[in-house]
Amino acid sequence: QVRLVESGGDSVQAGGSLRLSCAASGYIYSGYCLGWFRQAPGKEREGVASIASYGTTRYADSVKDRFTIFKDRTESTLYLEMNNLKPEDTAMYFCAAEKSIGYCSLSAGFNIWGQGTQVTVSS
Repeated sequence: QVRLVESGGDSVQAGGSLRLSCAASGYIYSGYCLGWFRQAPGKEREGVASIASYGTTRYADSVKDRFTIFKDRTESTLYLEMNNLKPEDTAMYFCAAEKSIGYCSLSAGFNIWGQGTQVTVSS
């Protein structure tokens, strides 16, 4: 089974940018629905962005026009580019995968998860 390892989390000031990476132990560029999720202390986990095997992306309204999800074929890595960060973006961020070549959304049955990387945004 594919394993996922996130990196790139950091502490930044509001308005700053970060790029999160999710390295996979196997080939995930195609054949998988991939996503980024986040969980802040005391809150439920929420979906941030997803990307289908064929490339269609979807975003939560709270991050639309600020975050970009993309994947790299050669490195078999999933990324989340985050711009104009806000304090409410502070959370542990997780990448996830589900073997699927069809429709992909944040409500998909993701069954492979990374361990998370912390993002902290100060005002």
